[in-house]
Amino acid sequence: MSRIGKKPIMIPAGVKIEKKGQTIKVEGPLGKLQMDCHPRINVKVENSEGKILVENDRPKDRQNKQLHGTMRALIANMVTGVSKGFERKMEIYGTGYNVKDQGGKLVLQVGYSHPVELPIPKELKVTIDVAATRGNDVPAKFTISGIDKRLLGQFTADIRKVRPPEPYKGKGIRYADEPVRRKVGKAFASGSA
Repeated sequence: MSRIGKKPIMIPAGVKIEKKGQTIKVEGPLGKLQMDCHPRINVKVENSEGKILVENDRPKDRQNKQLHGTMRALIANMVTGVSKGFERKMEIYGTGYNVKDQGGKLVLQVGYSHPVELPIPKELKVTIDVAATRGNDVPAKFTISGIDKRLLGQFTADIRKVRPPEPYKGKGIRYADEPVRRKVGKAFASGSA
């Protein structure tokens, strides 16, 4: 039995849950989301008690065990997304690196000969706090927010993949809370060879 899967999901005020067949629709103050549940897992919506129960009929089956916690987490993320939303802060380190929002595209100048353009999904919102880096110490900062946690995570991973942080000077794109392990560069020996 999954410890995560058997926890009930509490429905906050202002959020409506509707289940038709295997499809769950969640509507809240920030928007609407829907998802098809796996047929092996049963989802019970108890609006009168204000909770959702995710049930596993066959707790000994390996695939059911895996799906039990996953389905519960996905539904909980939908409920949190439409009520509170999700956001991810990102930073860009490196002299001359910058970020812009131009007509629905995120434009990154990160040391290549050309700017890298990534189309922003319409469900997400990008807020640029600091557009350009100042030296190696003050990074460019931006925040990505939305109601779909999966889409937000995928988009931020795609942005980071453009120029991952390198270990010597720490230049590159990273999450704001991401620690970057630094390496010491080569030490040159003095004297003749």
